[in-house]
Amino acid sequence: MQADILKEDQAQNTCIFSTEFALRLMGDVQEYFIKENVRNFYSVSISGYHIAEAGANPITQLAFTLANGFTYVEYYLSRGMNINDFGPNLSFFFSNGIDPEYAVIGRVARKIWAKAMKLKYGANERAQMLKYHIQTSGRSLHAQEIDFNDIRTTLQALYAIYDNCNSLHTNAYDEAITTPTEESVRRAMAIQLIINKELGLAKNENPIQGSFIIEELTDLVEEAVLTEFDRITERGGVLGAMETMYQRSKIQEESMYYEMLKHTGEFPIIGVNTFLSSKGSPTVIPSEVIRATEEEKLFQIKTLEDLHKGNADKAKEQINLLQDAAIKNENIFELLMDATKYCTLGQITSGLFEVGGQYRRNM
Repeated sequence: MQADILKEDQAQNTCIFSTEFALRLMGDVQEYFIKENVRNFYSVSISGYHIAEAGANPITQLAFTLANGFTYVEYYLSRGMNINDFGPNLSFFFSNGIDPEYAVIGRVARKIWAKAMKLKYGANERAQMLKYHIQTSGRSLHAQEIDFNDIRTTLQALYAIYDNCNSLHTNAYDEAITTPTEESVRRAMAIQLIINKELGLAKNENPIQGSFIIEELTDLVEEAVLTEFDRITERGGVLGAMETMYQRSKIQEESMYYEMLKHTGEFPIIGVNTFLSSKGSPTVIPSEVIRATEEEKLFQIKTLEDLHKGNADKAKEQINLLQDAAIKNENIFELLMDATKYCTLGQITSGLFEVGGQYRRNM
């Protein structure tokens, strides 16, 4: 479940409830998972991807994401949950750009997480294992010479596979312009298949472990992440730092620095700011650009109206139950499992706004 409220605040500014109320909802999800013995889903995808997409460098992405993860651990423990019950239900999600640090992002994350879970929280082996998903960098895709994007994605996928990620998403080359087409998605999938099925070195698990550069980078990145932990701690931990918008400010500064390097040419991007084609590397419009049609839009609106009419009484009853649970500090997620059968997302959020308040952090 992509329910990581801390990165929503730090990187995306898409919070609709206060951090306190949203954290409570996340705790309700995890409590439900434990009560119902849910093991085929993760209760949260603790996400660095959106932190990186907003502009953070690889060190900041990793440090902020792990710090957010430990904040959830502390919060769930404060709710009386057992570390070994919820530890295996946490997963992570990172972006792989093209910088060298991305080559070791997974092994550093696993090293720090395992040590903390074992030595600080006394977690069992299963809870010490950090599971993570990699998506290749959307920020590294460019509208100029879009065919080159597949090359960048391939190299980022190699980083991920050589670093033993648990799962991988390779971006389509045309995502800088449009919703991926069937043709571009097939090419993106082929990148993974060719690496996994044809590339000989990838048949050996962890083929680059032990090489000088990987070992050196692992130590350097780990040290840099722990230094960033100190900066966060000095500001009152993750939640305290968020109140002064430390994470958001750092992400914005690093984003501006990255854009400056692109515009000055200090960070060379082939076909964008250097080695331009004879035509000047203009934006390439793919043969198919996908947009929703007017008919599709009207159909969706009609579906929504029909749902409101057909479930009017039942929806009102479910919203009242949700609000009552929120006020009495009962598990909201348990009731959401029934409410979603009759209520739209808009009805649910509007109902919870009345008891939890509507929220948007100032820029």
